Amino acid sequence: MMTKLSWITPLLAFSSLAGTENLNSTPTAYAKTLQGQPALTDTPKVQLLTSGTETSLRGLSVVNDKVVWVSGSKGKVGRSVDGGVTWQWTTVPGFEKRDFRDIEAFDEKTAVIIAIAEPANILRTEDGGATWTTVFTDTTKGMFLDAMDFADNKKGIVVGDPIDGKVYLATTSDGGKSWAKLKAVTIPAKEGEGFFAASGTNIVYEKNGLFSAVSGGKVSRFVDPRNTFVLDITQGREMTGPNSIATHGQHAAIVAGDYENNKDTTKNCLISFDGMKTWQAPVKGPKGYRSCVIYLDERSLVTCGTAGIDISTDGGKYWHFISPEAYHVCQKAKKGKAVFFAGGNGRIAKLVH
Repeated sequence: MMTKLSWITPLLAFSSLAGTENLNSTPTAYAKTLQGQPALTDTPKVQLLTSGTETSLRGLSVVNDKVVWVSGSKGKVGRSVDGGVTWQWTTVPGFEKRDFRDIEAFDEKTAVIIAIAEPANILRTEDGGATWTTVFTDTTKGMFLDAMDFADNKKGIVVGDPIDGKVYLATTSDGGKSWAKLKAVTIPAKEGEGFFAASGTNIVYEKNGLFSAVSGGKVSRFVDPRNTFVLDITQGREMTGPNSIATHGQHAAIVAGDYENNKDTTKNCLISFDGMKTWQAPVKGPKGYRSCVIYLDERSLVTCGTAGIDISTDGGKYWHFISPEAYHVCQKAKKGKAVFFAGGNGRIAKLVH
């Protein structure tokens, strides 16, 4: 069980108005508890740490409260080892025009990044970003790697847009030193279906080798080796659909939106309390397009996007808008309590109380 963040405790007063409300109660029953509720009196703030670096950041990995890595456009990778007070920036040689849409860091020295689009490249550093080694390349026409996730420091997976009518998947078992296409699992893709490289969080990898992903575009689906189905979430156009999925035990959340109409709140979130067997819409969803969602603990979540930031303290049933600032991705420290955001114009921020 994750440790609850200190700033979440006052916010729980908001959800405690429902008493010992069961997270699995029906939306109708839960909606009644929201009537007449006061506004939150102790809301966390978003503190800007740095901006102005010429890059749009969509990759973010928080090792602990001190070590934070980011990646983005124009071949840029950033690293902080003091909790975001100072940043070291690197432009990876030979990749100055490439976009690193996701990053996974294991410590202050070691990290893996993926580059879009053709050819598909995955790079790894073991010296804090001073040098990078290309560990995977796929020159197949149409290649576009979207996101990766690691179950631990060894086992990882990357998902890409469909190739030859099939979802593209590759895995590693050595911390990203080598990768191989996943041939044991074949998932046919629907026409107009893709995977958005919005925040590097549209796939979750488990230690047993199973994964769960969300696709978007003309068709939005929940995708895993056991069960694939169309989601009751925004879809139908090239830039609509889910961008992110997060899990915490038997709980899960998906956020979505219309990139070209980021104020639209129509069907932009789904939550599950039974191990992703069934999904339901929140009573009050996030306020617009959202590209990333994370769990802080079983009840507490954060989501962000180009239309702002929301938090939930009740498992995702009710979302509270806390900032209009645009960020592409948010992450909590793997070992620690810190929560960071990253976005356009090299903007990096931290959630503070």
